[in-house]
Amino acid sequence: MNIPARKGSVVLSCLQIKNIQVRHLGPLSLTISSDAAVSLRGQSGCGKSLLMRAIADLDPHLGEVILDGVPREEFSGPQWRKKIGYLPAVSQWWGDYVREHFDAEIDKDQIHEWLAALDLKQAILEATTATLSSGERQRLALIRLLANRPQVLLLDELTASLDSANITNVETLIAGYQQQQRCAVLWISHDHQQLQRVASRHFVIEQGKLLEQEMAWN
Repeated sequence: MNIPARKGSVVLSCLQIKNIQVRHLGPLSLTISSDAAVSLRGQSGCGKSLLMRAIADLDPHLGEVILDGVPREEFSGPQWRKKIGYLPAVSQWWGDYVREHFDAEIDKDQIHEWLAALDLKQAILEATTATLSSGERQRLALIRLLANRPQVLLLDELTASLDSANITNVETLIAGYQQQQRCAVLWISHDHQQLQRVASRHFVIEQGKLLEQEMAWN
């Protein structure tokens, strides 16, 4: 297995997508280097989420996905999904209590720091999942995802259920995580202004093809 490049003690993550095909989508190719945030938009049903789910290896697909020179096939499923952090628009909660969804070995100080950054009280970890609002679920799902220290973030309409203050908090937290971990980020959003804030490269899916937009758009 290839050894990823490093800067200090932080892995520099490069995600390569080669000729991905799933349902009506593709073949698509894209490289997202470390430190890069890439936006993805397109009409509903164009295949944005299909592409993310293929990258996360959640759906059958053709083509290759490579992380730091290592093909997906050289990782186990759990290993891959820790390195490639996928957060869908609606997060999944399988236990009765919030704390059940966090590994006992996690850095508790870091979790408490992230809770504060997202305007959540520490006591919410003891709450039942049934009592959570949609916004609380999504913010906690982000913290749960980051606790795995993923090298790539796939964010699918992450802030759709949040108000403007919490959108700012989430964007700030992700930017800080990206800077600290030197990870690659792929954002899906229908909010054009948000994508201009969070990404340096912009793509759109049209008729099953991935097109880069050189200029900012209104």
